[in-house]
Amino acid sequence: MDQGLKSQMWRTWPRQIGFTLIVAALLFVPAGTLAYWQAWVLLVVFLGCSIGLGLYFAKHDPALLERRMKAGPVAEQKPAQKIIIALLLAALMLVLVVAGLDYRWHGATGPTWLVALSDIGIVVSFVFFFIVMKQNSYAASTIQVEPGQPVISTGLYGLVRHPMYSAALLLVACMPLALGSYRALLTVVVAVPVLVWRLLDEEHYLVRNLPGYREYCARVGTRLIPFLW
Repeated sequence: MDQGLKSQMWRTWPRQIGFTLIVAALLFVPAGTLAYWQAWVLLVVFLGCSIGLGLYFAKHDPALLERRMKAGPVAEQKPAQKIIIALLLAALMLVLVVAGLDYRWHGATGPTWLVALSDIGIVVSFVFFFIVMKQNSYAASTIQVEPGQPVISTGLYGLVRHPMYSAALLLVACMPLALGSYRALLTVVVAVPVLVWRLLDEEHYLVRNLPGYREYCARVGTRLIPFLW
């Protein structure tokens, strides 16, 4: 393992561990028990996919991983995007807390087969993340345009203009069901309009700052969900 890869991994691990601990706390503290097996499975699936993605791109595209690591409200340049990211993080936390409370008060209401299918959906969302990141090395976590950045219009970008957000929507939709909570699924509705706000604001920025993006929008009319919107 070369020194650069080691250095990037050492910087990635603390963030990953910290994020995992926060997610675990948001699930198990409201649930009031560690016997919430659906939450354990979700953590294993999510952590395994995240680590696999991180290890691959740390080796094959460290510049992309560096872009992805600069995330969160503080990393955003525009005030509106700082608000949007803060709201999205709050919506994600709400999903986890509601699922934990739902388990405490009502138990897991979702059947085991649906939990398993939703965990598979989470894996599929990470597969889409992987494909998007392979097809677009400029897929940063923040809204930006770098010198020489091209417009990617092939692969998944030939189907929808924002495949990364499509994958994120699948991930967020599957999480409550993977946790066995129908009530937590209702909280996902809070995140959707905020995600659409970010998407539209990003498009406005790219039209003004990324040469060829306006023409790309004319060719690919679907933003988020194929054949729908």
